[in-house]
Amino acid sequence: MKGSVRYIITRPCLSEGSVRLLKYLEAVFPLDGSVTLLDDRGQEYAARVDRKQGRVYGLRDLYSAHNLGVNDVLLVTPLAEARYQVECVVKPLQERSVTSARPRPPEPPQRVVVSESPYVREVRFERRSTPDVTAEPAPRATERPAPIASPVAVPAAVAVAPVAVAPRPLERSEESTASAGSPEDLLREFASLVGYRFEWRAPNLARLRAELGAQGYTVLIATASDITTTPAWQEDAEYRALLVPEGERTVGARLTHEALVSLVESARLAPLTPLELRGYWNTGNFDLESAASVAELVSAQLSARGVFSFVLMTLSQHPAHSVVSSARLAERLGSGVNGAELARVLDTLSAPPFAALSPLGGGQYYLRADIPDVLRSLCDYADGLRTRINAEARVAALAR
Repeated sequence: MKGSVRYIITRPCLSEGSVRLLKYLEAVFPLDGSVTLLDDRGQEYAARVDRKQGRVYGLRDLYSAHNLGVNDVLLVTPLAEARYQVECVVKPLQERSVTSARPRPPEPPQRVVVSESPYVREVRFERRSTPDVTAEPAPRATERPAPIASPVAVPAAVAVAPVAVAPRPLERSEESTASAGSPEDLLREFASLVGYRFEWRAPNLARLRAELGAQGYTVLIATASDITTTPAWQEDAEYRALLVPEGERTVGARLTHEALVSLVESARLAPLTPLELRGYWNTGNFDLESAASVAELVSAQLSARGVFSFVLMTLSQHPAHSVVSSARLAERLGSGVNGAELARVLDTLSAPPFAALSPLGGGQYYLRADIPDVLRSLCDYADGLRTRINAEARVAALAR
């Protein structure tokens, strides 16, 4: 193993108090049995490796002590046999623009009025089917929710946190792979999306360089087997891999074409970095199984993004200049969002550039403005900042 490996915590990890032995972690925990984890506070935790179940159990106390949640990061460093240093990194939520390639989350169930009298209103849940693109949208019964203070107002819709669907590389068809583009185009796009510096060192030999200081590394990828006998293949690099079809085995390390297609698709959905991929290069076999593991990381990011969105949607049902209770919000959001996730989202919304909430203590927050107005102001701020950055970039380019 080379240095530390990163592991992004998922919801099953928190509920079980465990870490899943993804492919790149198998070399970190090579044997079954008891291990000791030492955190950055000097506290030791006893854990158990079960390779048959593909899990490391016993991390519940570690997660609780560091108040870790979904999408937070563990940096695991082997110290000695069965002894590991674990650094806990609370990862801030990153909101990015939703691209057209990203699947939209399912709409939450809506409460629909079935019958009504002056004293009783009967409602039921209904999940609306996705309308056809060419069909004319049905008119909505109301444009705005009824005021909360109204005794006969329709109960607010219960926000159901969406389950992010990760890419499914193991079910890729041959037609999809064939139409995905040439290896050269895929490598170039992969490098651009993930953050590698890309260049051709020789015909059929690409170099991906992660320029990250002490955490940096270089990967040489050969798109033809004959390049591995040339001097260029012996260039200084931490990792080397031959690009081959999934069914082809090689003597050395390999990256399969199907896995590369899946990695590009994953990187289009959510940000991936060279830091998260380093452990996979360590295995020497970047195949579809590895790509499926990367897809799980993407799924965790999409899930956290969905939680953020649904908290905002629930807050949008409250009027500006009102007091919001985190306990009440948790009830309306349901079991899809745990307390730690909700607290992290509310803290984010209380800080610039959102500044939508003001903490009052005791789990209560003052809603400073309507959520649509908050988002509109944030868009104006982002547009103005983008204009300034572009202008400064043009000035710097002219000065060169």
